[in-house]
Amino acid sequence: MTAAMVGWAHTQFGKLSEETVESLIVRVANEAMEDAGIGPEDIDEIVLGHFNGGFSAQDFTASLVLQADERLRFTPATRVENACATGSGAIHQGIKTIAAGSARFVLVVGVEQMTATPGPQIAENLLRAAYLKEEGGIPAGFAGVFGQIAGLYFQRYGDQADALAKIAAKNHANGVKNPYAQMRKDLGYEFCRTESDKNPIVAGPLKRTDCSLVSDGAAAVVLADIPTALSLKKAVAFRATAHVQDFLPLSRRDIVRFEGCREAWTRALGDARVGLEDLSFVETHDCFTIAELIEYEAMGLAKEGEGARAIEEGWTLPDGKLPVNVSGGLKSKGHPIGATGVSMHVISAMQLTGTAGDMQLPKAELGGIFNMGGAAVANYVSILQPLKSA
Repeated sequence: MTAAMVGWAHTQFGKLSEETVESLIVRVANEAMEDAGIGPEDIDEIVLGHFNGGFSAQDFTASLVLQADERLRFTPATRVENACATGSGAIHQGIKTIAAGSARFVLVVGVEQMTATPGPQIAENLLRAAYLKEEGGIPAGFAGVFGQIAGLYFQRYGDQADALAKIAAKNHANGVKNPYAQMRKDLGYEFCRTESDKNPIVAGPLKRTDCSLVSDGAAAVVLADIPTALSLKKAVAFRATAHVQDFLPLSRRDIVRFEGCREAWTRALGDARVGLEDLSFVETHDCFTIAELIEYEAMGLAKEGEGARAIEEGWTLPDGKLPVNVSGGLKSKGHPIGATGVSMHVISAMQLTGTAGDMQLPKAELGGIFNMGGAAVANYVSILQPLKSA
């Protein structure tokens, strides 16, 4: 263990018309520092996770974090981007800075504002996280990419529409308890399973309820080295981290296997010297329900082609053997690209310090996070454990 989270902040996710990228950054940066009990003068480095990809006219956004307080002036600040794994990429970069002995405190902010962008342009922006040379013509943008993945999975293992609807229903039911969630509504299995005017087919076998939300929002964490963390009021340590990057083109991979996800989990669990069965919960990247289904298999919860068992037998429910996406996941909480990975870490830190409110699990001793960019191209896993609770 080289680093721990010692403070955090999280905005509401959703359509935040009164906010800007700058205002969201400023708010969570100040709240995270206040939560950690430190001042801007204590921050040694800043890392901003911001995908952008055309969503914001303001590019080159790392220095916007300095707008939070004039005492941050001259603090090194860098923007990190790795598609939908941008937030975790920023956090892992901050951990490396601490591990190198270059910083005692690192402020990590993740942000995105997507809802002000017209629908067709949203699809175009998101498709930039695919291999445009071969995949740029796929209809329906990134939903079309995962619609193809779902279709291939169905061809290999049979129709999984029941399992996908149960995953969507689970995550929407969980999201009701998350005060930050964009959609706090229990839609129920029947609505998620049935094609209708309100739940039309979007791409391939995927319906609207199989797709995550277009969102605005931000989250932030303060990272510290372990000795410093132990001197503060609360701390959640990184027992292990792993980052695995895979080929960008779908044509170079067996895409229904999420091999980069599997490798990241294998490395992180091995470094942490724990098994999946030791985890109290997992927050995983359900950009589409088919992604969560395949991730059950890639993390080792179910055999290949048998991911449906995990949801059908209740393993991933809040009272199951491995609760998955108790926050509601991207499906209910929302998916502001650059903020997503940071949000996953904040929610997990809350669970591990017993401060998750209505989301709180009775047992939260060890948590796992999987955040991916593209179609299992950028794969990040964090294994977290509490060091100190306030």
